Amino acid sequence: MMDWTDRHCRAFHRELSSNALLYSEMVTADAVIHGDRERLIGYSDVEHPLALQLGGNEPTKLAEACRIAEGFGYDEVNLNCGCPSDRVQSGAFGACLMRQPELVADCLAAMQDAVSIPITVKHRIGVDEDEPRERLFGFVETVSKNSACTVFHVHARKAWLKGLSPKENRDIPPLDYDLVHEVKTAYPDLIITLNGGLTTVEDSLPHLDHLDGVMLGRAAYQDPAILLKVDPLIFGKPQRHPDMISAMSAYRAYLAAELDKGTPLHAMTRHILGAFNTLPGARQWRRYLSENAPRKEAGIEVFDAALELVARHAQPAL
Repeated sequence: MMDWTDRHCRAFHRELSSNALLYSEMVTADAVIHGDRERLIGYSDVEHPLALQLGGNEPTKLAEACRIAEGFGYDEVNLNCGCPSDRVQSGAFGACLMRQPELVADCLAAMQDAVSIPITVKHRIGVDEDEPRERLFGFVETVSKNSACTVFHVHARKAWLKGLSPKENRDIPPLDYDLVHEVKTAYPDLIITLNGGLTTVEDSLPHLDHLDGVMLGRAAYQDPAILLKVDPLIFGKPQRHPDMISAMSAYRAYLAAELDKGTPLHAMTRHILGAFNTLPGARQWRRYLSENAPRKEAGIEVFDAALELVARHAQPAL
């Protein structure tokens, strides 16, 4: 989720779940090798377990990027074969790679040979006019046989590279959860997880009777409170915080530390605007932060004031 799940977003999401595996934004292998690594792939230690998602189609470069990621301390590297944006199409990676499973296998094999951390792949069920069953099963068969990759994160929609925008690609192509379940049945020794269209943790639970995991993306960003249920419902562990106010109070320490480093408040608060969605005071929270956090002089007192607004609404009337 480029421009969304940056390090500040992930630090916030970690306050909501101790056990979920967090994913970075997709970063190209070239950027990791040649760019400002601290800005692109730097993170806070609180974020573990943490996966770096890479984009690219050259085995040698992807392997080098993996070595850098392992040196940074990432717990996993994931190859993105599902993004349909114009940027990745022009670079012939992302969802385009579903049509080149042999190349994907070569990339994954090179990545695995370079590091000791897990290497995984995220992909769609097909591209454009593909017959999904043929494309998906062929992709999984080729990749699993020609690399040691055993973890496939499947977005249960086609990617339409022609005619649909990236936003439309998230909604318009129909979901086919049954097809993903069939892949798991056909390849029981592989780890198959489901992505796409899941809006709550409760929605995810029936799939876990058949699959090995689920992935929440935009739903978790837009309504992050759903992540409070991940630890008890998915992992059978205690909920990290009893409610969002408690989680926000804990996140305050991260905000204060980053402010001391010179990070603008708005760079962090933009990720928490939806924290209280559906709860009393949500509108006031969003409005106060939207109006005040972007100010150059904005400090932790802006966050404190916004949280106080929500706390007042949460108190029962006497």
